[in-house]
Amino acid sequence: MKNEWALVDEYIVDRLLPPDPVMDSVLSANAAAGLPAIDVAPNQGKLLHIFARMVNARRVLEIGTLGGYSTIWLARALPSDGIVVTLESDPGHARVAQSNLQAAGLIDAVDLRIGPALETLPKLADEPAFDLIFIDADKPNNPAYLEWALKLSRPGTVIIGDNVVRGGKIKDSNEQDPSIQGVRQFYDRMSGEPRLTATAVQTVGSKGWDGFSIAIVNG
Repeated sequence: MKNEWALVDEYIVDRLLPPDPVMDSVLSANAAAGLPAIDVAPNQGKLLHIFARMVNARRVLEIGTLGGYSTIWLARALPSDGIVVTLESDPGHARVAQSNLQAAGLIDAVDLRIGPALETLPKLADEPAFDLIFIDADKPNNPAYLEWALKLSRPGTVIIGDNVVRGGKIKDSNEQDPSIQGVRQFYDRMSGEPRLTATAVQTVGSKGWDGFSIAIVNG
């Protein structure tokens, strides 16, 4: 039986998101390929889309592709000359994402790079800065991903982190889970970084109790 959070998400999606067979097929393809069901919820995907449009993003960096669900939401927000560079460590996940991007008609709007992000991120150092960066990969490496996000940004770049509440476990300083520790260090790094103005919000819904962080790079 669905909990109240999930039912409210369904209400929001029913009212505010038009039917989207492409996105439905992406989730079906991900499930058929055995990918973990950890994509952002549809209303969260649209939130990312709106964020990208709010900052008039032309260059977006996504750390963690999975099957490309959030990638598509971001790519749909870009102008015709925009690009999403998305990084995926798992070749199997990347193959599913490529197929989904092809089906969505967005294969030319996305530059999917395969390999551990801490190996592929340095290769972006000589490219133009990104307007929006979405961090949604392995949480123990979140502090390192934030360091790279700062290197690859400019004043005004928006940096979003996913899964930063972890069912409330982030408040426990004795929690030994590497993912929890990585997220706590991520917060510490943001709070001590004068180049960032940051906050975070808790979310509840079909994905349970979690949250987003959002930061802007100061001028």
